[in-house]
Amino acid sequence: MKGYVQVYTGNGKGKTTASLGLAIRAAGAGLKVFIVQFMKQGMYSEIKALKKFDNIIVEQYGAGAFVSGKPSDEEITKCREGYEQLCRVIKAGKHDLVVAEEANIACFYGLLSEEELLYLIDIKPDYMELVFTGRNAPASILDKADLVTEMTEIKHYYQQGVGSRVGIEK
Repeated sequence: MKGYVQVYTGNGKGKTTASLGLAIRAAGAGLKVFIVQFMKQGMYSEIKALKKFDNIIVEQYGAGAFVSGKPSDEEITKCREGYEQLCRVIKAGKHDLVVAEEANIACFYGLLSEEELLYLIDIKPDYMELVFTGRNAPASILDKADLVTEMTEIKHYYQQGVGSRVGIEK
């Protein structure tokens, strides 16, 4: 089966949810899944759920703090480690689906370069599905992708002061 490059981007809710839904679907079909989460650290509800699958591996490469503005040295180091691991995983070719979660926003904050993301597409084996998530996807990634979905926020209860809820947003 041919693998494609998918991008989930935009300012709306659902980018991570879409990629994780795809991961669960792939796992249910017996495919091997590898997920790198850039800029995230913690035992979110989805991490707990994904640990129940033998054929899904999730690795987090974040410092545990929300990045806004200039990233910390720790965040930069974690991101570099995640990128190097992602390169190794793609080159090894042992997974059918690889998700680079929050790669777009990591690029936006200068933690990854567009060239580095494009390199991942270039080294991807033909059978491997590769997914990039996160706001502010670079135009070069959108151009090279086979499928692009933009989540657009129309209305969000966060604007009325509702915080992240366990099992729904975290």
